[in-house]
Amino acid sequence: MCITMDRAALSLTVFGFLLVWSVSGLNKQENDIDIYSFHINSTVISRYAITIITSRVANCLNESKEVHFQVQIPKNAFINRFRMTMEGKMYDGVVKEKEEAQQQYSQAVSRGESAGIVNSVGRTLEEFKTSVTVAAFSKVTFELTYEELLKRQLGQYQLLINAQPMQTVADFKIDVYIHENPGISFLAVNGGLSTKELANAVTITRSDKEVWVNFYPTREQQTNCDVCGPTGLKGDLIINYDVERQNPSGALQASEGYFVHYFAPTDVQRIPKNVVFVIDRSGSMSGRKIRQTREALLKILGDISEEDHFGLVTFNAHINVWNPELLPASEGNLQKAKDFVRTIRDHGPTNINDAVLKGVEMINRHQRERSASILILLTDGAPNTGESDPIKIQANVKKAIGGKFPLYCLGFGFDVNFEFLQKMALENSGRAVRIYEDSDADLQLQGFYEEVATPLLTDVQLNYTGAGNLTQTTFSHYYNGSEIVVAGQITDNSLDSLQTTVIAISRNSNVIYQDSVFTKDLAGVLPQHENFIERIWAYLTIKQLLEKE
Repeated sequence: MCITMDRAALSLTVFGFLLVWSVSGLNKQENDIDIYSFHINSTVISRYAITIITSRVANCLNESKEVHFQVQIPKNAFINRFRMTMEGKMYDGVVKEKEEAQQQYSQAVSRGESAGIVNSVGRTLEEFKTSVTVAAFSKVTFELTYEELLKRQLGQYQLLINAQPMQTVADFKIDVYIHENPGISFLAVNGGLSTKELANAVTITRSDKEVWVNFYPTREQQTNCDVCGPTGLKGDLIINYDVERQNPSGALQASEGYFVHYFAPTDVQRIPKNVVFVIDRSGSMSGRKIRQTREALLKILGDISEEDHFGLVTFNAHINVWNPELLPASEGNLQKAKDFVRTIRDHGPTNINDAVLKGVEMINRHQRERSASILILLTDGAPNTGESDPIKIQANVKKAIGGKFPLYCLGFGFDVNFEFLQKMALENSGRAVRIYEDSDADLQLQGFYEEVATPLLTDVQLNYTGAGNLTQTTFSHYYNGSEIVVAGQITDNSLDSLQTTVIAISRNSNVIYQDSVFTKDLAGVLPQHENFIERIWAYLTIKQLLEKE
């Protein structure tokens, strides 16, 4: 994100993107700069969250002073608007492409103008920061709005609010409102901002379909929690929840000619897996990375179901297959696999191309009816031996897999070519996850595996009569604890009902979920939020177009 401002028009340029429940205020505490008001207002309707962060700052000096504003911006919400208000005038941001934004930001800074930019700073966050020169004894208001469709993982949605104003604030408020038409089945509020005296600053009010979470800490409370310090708050407020699911065909909502379908059946048995782990043991995996990989694999092997089949491929310049065939996850085979994992040592260059193709070959030789195949690549480096052109590797892998099963790529460290892994995963119906070389890297690996450990359906296809401009409607797998979301436009207004048909393969048979709902009876949203369904459609459409690109 880039924000450029000239002194006449004060035009704002925003290269913007995704944001989760994470925020910080000024980047340092200064006695002459006072954040006298800091509000976060989050509204969640049908899993779709719109958050407004408002920071009001005063320059207490008798001379002009540069004022900074920073927020943490993850990768799964879009910035809707950034606005600054000074001396009664409002200035709004404009979205720019990444390369153009970086160039304009650098030019603005060199001219001494106010500017803002987005940079990556952590596991899931990017940092948006901007600054503006404020006249003596004057004030500035920063207002940032972002939107996100909450993703269901391991049976829960999560709102993560990370507050770091870096000074105590007289008027500090976080207000969260959640409305879910099917009803809210589970709710928990945790995080460092709910510990010690701050626990008394959190109030929760709920009904069957609505939840209000309010966090109003006093100045004293802002320095007394597990993650507080003399400069104020620095921690998380985490809200986890799930919704009631009474209809196995899913839940439909519609408003103003748009609809959204949430599909998360629970009435099906798990499907046995064929899973192959392709493990980088090249020299760059030395030290903590290889130790954590071994620890994570040992834990994962302990959790594999006895109905599953599995295989292990390790690689550097050479490819080493633990067993040429996928073996059933019997107690004896798992023990042998664990003994093998303990012997993995790092050395040599990185031949990703041949290793992944070997994993594909193993799965293709072991196709079982009514099973789900998954290929998981764990690597920390760019390919540097064998076929080392990432574009050619991507083409080779895509051709070999042929759309038959997903590829998941786990990339270690900050120096990994993550864009290469991400594209290769997306081209093969999977996703890439960055594993950070921290003390909990083994837990990160284990947590990812838990998400894909229990497939319930494969080859899922969703069809809608009388609808068009649909978001993605085909999915290779549906995993327990997740959710498939499809949105679109109701194009045939003459129809009395919206008909849905979901076709998939389950453990024992081909299954069909059908539903026909009168459009007048579709569960709508609250009148003041009636454009939420259209926004969900727009969010999914843009996100999926970006992934294809």
